[in-house]
Amino acid sequence: MSSVILREVPTDSPVHRLWAGTKMIWVFVFSVLLMFTPSWTLLGIGTVVLIVIGLIARLPLGTLPRFPWWVWIGILIGGAINAPVGMDALLRYTQIVLFGFLLLGASFMVAWTTPMGEVAPALAKLGAPLRHIGWTRHGVRHRIPVDEWAVVIALTLRGLPLLLEEMRILRAARKLRPKDSLLHQAAQNPLVDILTAGLAVSSRRAGELGEAITTRGGTGELTAQPGSPGRADVVALIALAGMCAMGIASELLF
Repeated sequence: MSSVILREVPTDSPVHRLWAGTKMIWVFVFSVLLMFTPSWTLLGIGTVVLIVIGLIARLPLGTLPRFPWWVWIGILIGGAINAPVGMDALLRYTQIVLFGFLLLGASFMVAWTTPMGEVAPALAKLGAPLRHIGWTRHGVRHRIPVDEWAVVIALTLRGLPLLLEEMRILRAARKLRPKDSLLHQAAQNPLVDILTAGLAVSSRRAGELGEAITTRGGTGELTAQPGSPGRADVVALIALAGMCAMGIASELLF
């Protein structure tokens, strides 16, 4: 995979300057539209839109992720399983695969053009209406923990690149270990070794992160500056509405 997965690409572009919440709305509406009408027309429109957004964002080609070989092997195996069923099944499977890649690309686009520090405030602001939903249990008033959910999602997105980097380091370190006897090597399981080391490293990182958050006074500051949409965001949302209308109209006409 690319070394910049889920990391912001530091370039100046109109896409980078958009509010993080606008990009999340784009991905949500984009995914829902394709989920309910995954036709070839909408998939083609979605592909063109993603390419155009990538060009506007001035993302270099090196940003694109390089999937490992087993991903493509798995896709080919899935196609081979659906092929005997019929051409319709194979075409539907191809649409599902393309939909998955488009959704993955849209999510990566948000990560590549958005600082991780803006994710939690944007999620908290988008989820603000949910704060008015509550219930009473045993005489205690409860509300939906919008801010807590936003902080958890933001910390997860921020920690995932670090975890991937740690896994690469652990894998490289295991390859550099001196060769043991054949009997000892046969008794070892590389996957179990890497997962065990990854859990240990993740626990240590989580403890350090928790101590750092406590030292800085908690997680309140992560959602303290939600930001707000501007004129460019209005234009982006109008473009989103236009894309949806064009996709739905193409479905009705063709």
